[in-house]
Amino acid sequence: MDPGEDEGQRLFQTPLSTYLTRLGTDMVVVCGVSTSGCVRATSVDAWSHGFTTFVVDDCCFDRSHFAHCANLFDLDAKYASVLSLHELRELMDGPALAQAS
Repeated sequence: MDPGEDEGQRLFQTPLSTYLTRLGTDMVVVCGVSTSGCVRATSVDAWSHGFTTFVVDDCCFDRSHFAHCANLFDLDAKYASVLSLHELRELMDGPALAQAS
């Protein structure tokens, strides 16, 4: 989903959280631009709605490398598991997914 220019997050005041819950979704994978804006806001919202949240670090970007790294560090410490695309693929393919929840 593309949040567009006016929306910084996908779960706040949208029906997406309800839709995902009805589908039985318990995990959200977040990537996009910008790490310090849309990615952070969506990740915090996903965590707040009770989803296990993953942020794919090499699939995110920010204009400032410092802001990118600082926000990934903070998200990983509080709201999400930050991992690489390779690590996510391994997680999705193996039994470790059940242990990560």
